[in-house]
Amino acid sequence: MRNQELVLVFPSKDMQEQILQYKKEHFDYGDTQVHGTGGLAYFDSFDEWLNHINTIKNLNPKTGVRTSTFFSKRVSDGKLIGCIKIHHSLTDELRNGGHIAYGIRPSERKKGYGRTQLELCLEFAKQIPLKQVVIACDKDNIASASTAMSCGGILTNEFEEDGVEKQHYLFNYA
Repeated sequence: MRNQELVLVFPSKDMQEQILQYKKEHFDYGDTQVHGTGGLAYFDSFDEWLNHINTIKNLNPKTGVRTSTFFSKRVSDGKLIGCIKIHHSLTDELRNGGHIAYGIRPSERKKGYGRTQLELCLEFAKQIPLKQVVIACDKDNIASASTAMSCGGILTNEFEEDGVEKQHYLFNYA
């Protein structure tokens, strides 16, 4: 999946240095999570994280759901701009979190890359094929909500989870 600016790529061993720099930039910025990466922040070993990503691409043994994880790479210079993951289906346990989680590296935020990355992932969702896609975000995460709405997401639900106000944005392809 590609457009003129970005291409979605599956993580691989040859991207290790770039991915670890991506993770470091988030931590240096003060982020405690690296959104859309399938838990990159919680793995000390790159190889263990990559094995996890490759395992859940086929089927996550804990959830029974396939999850594809991509990095968005800028075409002009090969820099990793963001990361996005998509669950191929939802269980009751995953429903509040939605199908897609995404993030953009701190130095590349507010440049429109979030929208481009999400558009590419939504194209992938149609190919899976998903008839509906739900994206969840914290209500106070205006950037994430704006990204979802700019791609056609419609606010359908507001709820509280663990003391945090959240929102669901729906995309229909039926």
